[in-house]
Parts: sequence; structure tokens; C-alpha cells
Amino acid sequence: AKIKQWYQRRVAITAGKTTLWVPGCDHAGIATQVVVEKKLKNDRNLSRHDIGREAFNAEAMKWKEEKQEFIYHQLRKMGGSYDWDRACFTMDPKMCKAVTEAFIRLHDKGLIFRSNRLINWSCTLKSCISDIEVDKVEIKGRTMFKVPGYTDPVEVGIIEEFQYCVVGSNDRITVATTRLETMLGDTAVAVHPEDDRYKHLHGKYVYHPFRKCEIPIVADSFVDKDFGTGAVKITPAHDFNDYDVGVRNKLPFVECINDNGLITDVVPIFAGMRRFDARVAVRRALEELGFYVTLKPHDMVVPVCQRSKDIVEPLLKPQWFVNCKDMAKRAISKVEEGDLKIIPKTFEKTWYSWLDDCRDWCISRQLWWGHRIPAYKVTVKGVPTDDLDGRSWVSAHSEEEARTKAAARFNVDPSSLSLSQDPDVLDTWFSSGIFPFSVFGWPDESVDLRAFYPGSLLETGHDILFF
Repeated sequence: AKIKQWYQRRVAITAGKTTLWVPGCDHAGIATQVVVEKKLKNDRNLSRHDIGREAFNAEAMKWKEEKQEFIYHQLRKMGGSYDWDRACFTMDPKMCKAVTEAFIRLHDKGLIFRSNRLINWSCTLKSCISDIEVDKVEIKGRTMFKVPGYTDPVEVGIIEEFQYCVVGSNDRITVATTRLETMLGDTAVAVHPEDDRYKHLHGKYVYHPFRKCEIPIVADSFVDKDFGTGAVKITPAHDFNDYDVGVRNKLPFVECINDNGLITDVVPIFAGMRRFDARVAVRRALEELGFYVTLKPHDMVVPVCQRSKDIVEPLLKPQWFVNCKDMAKRAISKVEEGDLKIIPKTFEKTWYSWLDDCRDWCISRQLWWGHRIPAYKVTVKGVPTDDLDGRSWVSAHSEEEARTKAAARFNVDPSSLSLSQDPDVLDTWFSSGIFPFSVFGWPDESVDLRAFYPGSLLETGHDILFF
């Protein structure tokens, strides 16, 4: 990649153009924190919680200094004509200023918002991760899969069928799942509206054998009536497709797996079990009740965290998101109209495929190493607040500024407010994404910013094209 960049620069210089090659490093939030935590454990038998946030970040900064110097030494050895006086690290003071300003502007415009949604969760990292940090591992039939924290491999590549009893009749309805443990959080069974086999069951209920409650049978066109039994268990709190069904049909969201990958107390007899141990326990319990049908080999895709190699668990969490829909539309139109050229052209398909189905970007990370989110939860004395109420959060450069903004918003005396900053940090891509202009001093005006931004060429990897 560096050779290609060097070549492009030489071509531009030969053509008489002014060029600038600025070296830099990002802070690699998850990767760095994982490595430093392991080092701390190996060297001193301590966890980050033992030493606290400030001391841990100091350890991470020491590690960064060592590795950054090694990276820069390699670049110098390669002979690239970098402008070393402008070298930047994404957590340098001027870069932190730019990140904070970008967040505040987008938040004030409503493009950054807080919402309780399903996210990709790594039970090992104890953090959410972005879609691009999830590897889709194809599994062909029954496979034993190594999962961090488990001595024995976990069986995947299977699909299991079990039955729910229809309330008020002797009928049973058979559903299939690749994640049997999630049935503990089922809140409906869905069938296709035009499936004649189940039309007589529309609006009826089935009985959940472990939660001892009735859950509805809903008609939803998302169901493929030709796949399996044509009836689908719905777990809105632990599956992305089911989440949408839950929203459309106003279903309750029952969380049966927690941050640590343990079963919640939603069903006391399984509470505290590890999720894949619970899979076996639920199977046995269903067999004893006479509701278990069968287990079959099944080709499937398992979502795996790139960093921890853990199987990703969809969890419902209040997080910060960037509204990407309008930006995605504009990015698509720029390529369609020829204002932006992707070379080679064959990768336009990747561009369109990602952006056509672009989801809002979750930018929260439950880490210590990174840019702490400049948002403050506001509590007015004597007034209850909702974590998801946008008015309860203000973004600012400092707590003092946040207090002033909140006092104006709620029309109260600043002394009647209590504020707490969000402990989470921003996804590394948030700061890396603004590097092309933050490196030149944005949001402040500068000669460099006027001269070198925007650029005319971006060389990147095909796997991060849409970033």
C-alpha cells in the first residue's frame, strides 16, 4: 500500500502538482486495549479495574509510544518522503479537539442520537463492535467450534425443532432454531399471512413452557413459508430480524442473555448458566416435557468477533448512533453521477451493496482507551429522567459548558442540575474518518486546510471501502 501511495505521489509531482504526504497512527481502540490488558495481567497479575481508568490509559499510552516509534522507523526505512513535522496520532490534543467538535455538531443537528437497539456484543471484550469487526464464518453441517472461556468446543451447524402448545386446543406448532437457548426470550411465533396451514391460528396464543405465560401467534410477511415448518420463533431482544418483527408487531422484548453471556433470571432454573451450556440444558428440559422434536445438520453462518474470536451475541443496549441514511444516499449518487470514481470499477458493486442496506452506525464502545464520548446525562433535581430521552443528554467541550447548555434547555438554575459524562468511548473509525481534515487543524481555519483539503485521491483496502 505504501509503495502504491509513493508511486501516486511521484506521478502527481511529475505532473507539476503540489503534494503532501502526512504520516500518522490511529489509536486502534479495541486491539490496543486487549493487548495492554493481557500485558498488564502477564507482567503484574493485574486487571485494568485494579489500577483504574487513568492509570490504565497511561499504560496504554506507554505501549503506544513504543509501537508507534517502531512503525515510524519502518516507514523511514522504506524511504517514503513524508512530512514528519506534521505527523499525527489520533489522540493528540488537536485531534481530540476535532473529534469532540465533530460529535457536538452532529449531535446538535440530530445526526448523532441515543437509542436502545440491538448491537453486536462481544461477551469476551464486554463491548459492542461494529459490523465490519464481525467475521461471517461459514459452517458446513455439524461442527465443533472453539469459543473463548469454554474448555470444550461448542456444537454449531445444527438446527433444532421443538413445539409450542396452542392455548385452548390440542394443537401444537413446530418451530426451528439454530440457537435453542434464545427460546427462553421468545415473545411470539410468526407465520406468513398467506400460509393456509396456519390461517386458523392467526390471533391465537401458544404457551411458553418455562416462563409460564402465553405468547401470541403473529402473521408477518417476513416469514418464508417454504422454509422448514413455516413457523418461526421470535426473540426480538436477541436477533436482528426478530427485532424488526418485534417492532412491527409491538411485541415485548425479553432479554434472556446478559453482558457476560450468562442466562438472566427470566427463567430461574437456567439463571446464571453460560449461554452454550444453557443450550444443552434447554434441550434436555424440552425432551423431558415432550416438546423436543429433532436436531439436524444445517449449513449456517456464525458471526465471530475479529478481535476476541468469540461468537457475537446480539444484545439490546442503549448506545450512540450516527444516522447514515442520508449520507449513504449521497455517497451512492456521487458514484452514479460520476463525481466519485471507484477504481477498479468492479468494486462499485461492493459500494452499492453496503450502502443500499446501510444501517445506522453504532459509535459507542465499552472501553477505556479512546476518545471518551463528550455527552453528559442531565438530571434535574426532583425530576425523573429517561436514559433514552434525547433531551436528557447534552454534548459539550466541558462539564461547565454542558451545565450551561442544560440550564438553558430546561430553563432552570445551573445549581439544580447534576451531570455525569458517558463512560464509553467512540469507535476508532470516528476519529480516523475525520483524519483528512483534522490533521490540518480543523475546526480552526488554517493555510494547510485551505491548501490540502479536500484531496483528489484516496487509496484504500477493498475490505474497508465503505468506511
